[in-house]
Amino acid sequence: MAKKTAAIVGSGNIGTDLMFKIMRRSTNVEVKYMIGVDPASDGLARAARLGITASAEGVDWLLAQDELPDFVFECTSAKAHEANAPKYKAAGIHAIDLTPAAVGPYLCPVVNLDALEDVLNVNMITCAGQATTPIVAAISSVVPVDYAEIVASIASKSAGPGTRANVDEFTETTSRALEEVGGAKRGKAIIIINPVEPPMIMRNTIYAAIPAEAAEPGELQDRIVAAIDAAVANIQDYVPGYSLRVEPQFDSAREDWDGNGRVGVWVQVKGAADYLPEYAGNLDIITAAATRTADLLAERMDANTSTPVGA
Repeated sequence: MAKKTAAIVGSGNIGTDLMFKIMRRSTNVEVKYMIGVDPASDGLARAARLGITASAEGVDWLLAQDELPDFVFECTSAKAHEANAPKYKAAGIHAIDLTPAAVGPYLCPVVNLDALEDVLNVNMITCAGQATTPIVAAISSVVPVDYAEIVASIASKSAGPGTRANVDEFTETTSRALEEVGGAKRGKAIIIINPVEPPMIMRNTIYAAIPAEAAEPGELQDRIVAAIDAAVANIQDYVPGYSLRVEPQFDSAREDWDGNGRVGVWVQVKGAADYLPEYAGNLDIITAAATRTADLLAERMDANTSTPVGA
């Protein structure tokens, strides 16, 4: 099929990494526009050198063009996307939102893409959401998960202004995604921005409360481990640097856990260094997930000619 066109709105770290990710790894999408607001942006300069139409005049400039893109990747901030989303919808452009705005439904391509109807706006949750909700979903596919808690630790150098401005939205969006996508009855998310030198590679800790019998050696425990391993393999298909640091660890039921057992999973995400260093796995996993999502949605758009339903 002919490649779909895309505009990246936001020429910072995430937007620039996404540009290179699409150029190097996408099979169905090509970047036509790079949009920012800072004329001195490194991302805009790099895009221009690569032959991509670059503008520092913002979203209104993009929407005034004669040839609109099929996709817009929002790489700005939650508040900016809340303002921009109605404009994309009115123009009939598919929006893939890499901010925690959550205007559209949460999407993790290895978990729930097939369950979503065609919508004009999908939300990529957060970097930690992409790293942890597949693990929680894997566990909840075997046994009920009463509570899931994740801690995302990222290098301070990989946390740009957008990430820092969205910390509250990050925790709220990730927590809800653990429930709505991961299947936990309750979710909680914590982020740690670590200034250690040299910068640390992104790490995520996932704890899930599970039935007491599932925490003991046996068939249920074996099925949980197999489901986690399958989820890791699926993610590695588009994020090769995603891995378990140790095998899942199980704790027996305790009274202060309401009689539940617990499983702990420790994940590391090493970046592909398309634009940023390896330690920026938090950026790499969300741009990789957005690229995979666009490729799959492009296939769906060609297979289904019906008018998408707005988010």
